[in-house]
Formats: sequence, structure tokens, C-alpha cells
Amino acid sequence: MAHILELSGINKSYGMGELALPVLKDVSFTAEKGEYIAIMGPSGSGKSTLMNIIGCLDRPDSGTYLLDGEDVSQLDENRLAEIRLRKIGFVFQTFQLLAGETALDNVALPLVYAGISRAEREKIAMQALEDMGLSDRAGHLPSQLSGGQKQRVAIARAMVNHPEVLLADEPTGALDQASGEQVMKLFGELNEKGVTVVMITHDRKVAGHARRILDITDGIVTEGGEIQ
Repeated sequence: MAHILELSGINKSYGMGELALPVLKDVSFTAEKGEYIAIMGPSGSGKSTLMNIIGCLDRPDSGTYLLDGEDVSQLDENRLAEIRLRKIGFVFQTFQLLAGETALDNVALPLVYAGISRAEREKIAMQALEDMGLSDRAGHLPSQLSGGQKQRVAIARAMVNHPEVLLADEPTGALDQASGEQVMKLFGELNEKGVTVVMITHDRKVAGHARRILDITDGIVTEGGEIQ
């Protein structure tokens, strides 16, 4: 099976000269299309920095990163923005929904940047909400939604452009147990449909929903093994 992610010798530091703090140290791993991976580590381990690099939100200081065969480590900002729009869906712990926009408009936002007409994007966004069981919440503002509903809106937004990779940063961190389990069930269903899921977490129980775990400690990534 083809690789969707290929990281080789990735290093990242913050600061300059003698004050530079190494955050990622010679990180190398691959992920095949359709894999479900959890990257697990404690606070300060470098996992958020690694997520930002995988998501093309940051660049490594050295090393190469191929996303679906394309070396993204040296691309300009316009091309990186296009890759984020077309190939990667993001789900964050704090949902990152626009407070003044309805659930429907939040989900439709990536389609605005993709240049899709209003009528068409509303149709697509409504279908995405329906897939999440939230069609009856389309006109609600985020303040009118529960935490679990907000995260499902965020997942619908992440998937509305049919990205190849779903990148989730502590996706259950702000949720109660029942809502967290519902979100993890949705991730499993998306993965079964062929979406590559990469999840950042500090929680081994959450990581246990993945099929493969990578451990990160002090910026060093090691294989945690496959989950049966």
C-alpha cells in the first residue's frame, strides 16, 4: 500500500544559537493510506509541534516530509494553504468554531475558500452535518450546542472537502466520557471508509482506539506497536 506520510530525519528547535531548544529530534516514520495512528506523549513531549508539521502549519528545520508523495517541507505558503484545504482535515480540542456563525456556516467555511457557490456549499455542508447526526442543529450557534455536538460540527467541517488525512489534536480533551466515546466511534467509521486518521493524545485509553501507536518522548518518536 502507498504511503500517505513519509517523514525522514525531521528536526525542529525553537530559539536561536545556544538558547535553541530542540523539540523534535531526528523523527522518521511512515504512514500508509488508510492507517489509523495515535501519536502519544505527555505534555511537552513535542507532539503538538509534530502535529503542526504533519498538518503543514509549521516547517521542520531539517529533514524531509512527503505528503502523498510531494515534498512539502520547502513549499511556499500559497501551496501549503492549498494542501491544507484539499488534503488535510483538522479537529482541535477546543473545536475552533466561529462563535457568530451557525453550525451550517461553520461546516461550509472550507468550501468558501474552495470557491464553491453558496447554494452548493450549503447543500454539501448540510449533508456533512447529516452524516454526523446534526442536521437538526444546522441553524444553531456554537453557544447553543453541547461539547459533543460542537466536536461533531468540527469533524463535519474537517471532512467537508473529503481530505485524505484527518489530523486530530486531543479530540476528546474537552468532552465528557460519553461524548468522547461518540467522537472516537465517528473516527473509527471514517477510517473504515478509507480516511487516514492521525490522532495526537496523552491518553492511552484514547490512543487504544487507533490501530497503531507512536510514542513521543522528549522529541524522539518510537513505535508503540500495532493494536489488535
